[in-house]
Amino acid sequence: MQRPVFFNVLQIQLPVGAITSVTHRISGILLAIGVPFSIYLLDLSLDGPGGYQRAGELLHSLPVRCLAILFAWALGHHLLAGVRHLLSDIDIGSSLPAARRSAWIINCTSPWFAVIAAVALL
Repeated sequence: MQRPVFFNVLQIQLPVGAITSVTHRISGILLAIGVPFSIYLLDLSLDGPGGYQRAGELLHSLPVRCLAILFAWALGHHLLAGVRHLLSDIDIGSSLPAARRSAWIINCTSPWFAVIAAVALL
């Protein structure tokens, strides 16, 4: 009888393309969760001066600021990775070196969306 093999998930080394693909899915989930809240804030802000003030107060709280920064990263990453996937579907950038390069570019560029959002929310 063969013993089970120890499987340590933390030791798996994914290629950069796989990391980009996984984070693309995670960013899509975050966007799906965040869009209803964003619509609520927009509706609240358009409800008159009191609603606008309440939406501003919500956006100035630390937890909502952090979520807005995370949402900005998710939006930027999902957009860039989605364009990358669409281009690869029509064989643009499908070769292994080009795919790795574009994955690195996306993984290094998308955090800047969060930085820009953080500076804007100061």
